[in-house]
Amino acid sequence: MKHIAKRAGVSLGTVSNVINNTTPVKENLRRKVAEAIQELQYHPSRLAQGFRRNQTTILGMIIPDITNPFFPAVVRGVEDVAYQHSYRLMLCNADNDPSKEIEYLKELRSYRMAGLILIPSIMSEINALTDLEVDDVPVVCIDRRPTKWKGDSVTVNNAKGTEEATCYLLEMGHRSIAIITGPLNLASAIGRLDGFRTAMRSHEVIVNPEYIQEGRFDRASGYEKMKVLLSRRSLPTAVIAGNDLIALGALAAIREAGLNCPDDISIIGFDDLEISEFTNPPLTTVAQPGYQMGAKGVGLLLQRLKSSDPKPENVILMPELKVRHSASPPKR
Repeated sequence: MKHIAKRAGVSLGTVSNVINNTTPVKENLRRKVAEAIQELQYHPSRLAQGFRRNQTTILGMIIPDITNPFFPAVVRGVEDVAYQHSYRLMLCNADNDPSKEIEYLKELRSYRMAGLILIPSIMSEINALTDLEVDDVPVVCIDRRPTKWKGDSVTVNNAKGTEEATCYLLEMGHRSIAIITGPLNLASAIGRLDGFRTAMRSHEVIVNPEYIQEGRFDRASGYEKMKVLLSRRSLPTAVIAGNDLIALGALAAIREAGLNCPDDISIIGFDDLEISEFTNPPLTTVAQPGYQMGAKGVGLLLQRLKSSDPKPENVILMPELKVRHSASPPKR
């Protein structure tokens, strides 16, 4: 800033007031400083400004798996709304590692983040926030809400999504329906299993315990668990997948076994990834509003930055069944 002050012929304090917008400066002096900044191609350090104010205009976001194609839509929703409000986003990938997640939380706080958005990892220790003394930084959990989480959150009604999908299959005439879930220590996976059970119960259909397979939210798990189902003496006529990645793995296992979807086994996914429209057959799936989830989450965070209201807000968005061609009435 000394170089700017010298070039503009003003005091160092005047330059600081213009850059930080702290004290009104006469228009002719402001113009001289602006011209000097442009000539010298000066770019102020947001981090340094944040340390002076004890807060930056940067938001931190931690996602559990950067390779999962569902999360970019959520991140885009966060980034778009943040940008519109002159905030910038710093993104971290936790690799579903709770210790890495905690380290990122510590690091982001040290950079004086204005707030944090978190999609918790599978074994998240987000409830240790108080121990980490980051409770002075507002945090919003989106997509996944830890069981004991007491802060703001934005999730989808997972149970309603799989309930609707299962009812769709039941109304087609399916009775031998299996489900491949995500990790059942995640509230989202538990909710999807609950919705499946609710639909089966409402239609008075007994669930075969072997037809409930706990997997992970990835293609390899869908493939492995579908192979297990295919090894049973009595095959299911339909499978609900915990997400679209699981569904893609299940489709691969069905084809490898010489069977056809949906003629032999129907499949319904969850997420509505872009690729779901281009699978063979196009995947019937439960659509999650990922972009809206991200946009609503950062909206809550920005409200929290302006309000001292201690009451947390828990927003639950509704999913929608997208009917394509991977589910049809049973042939047997």
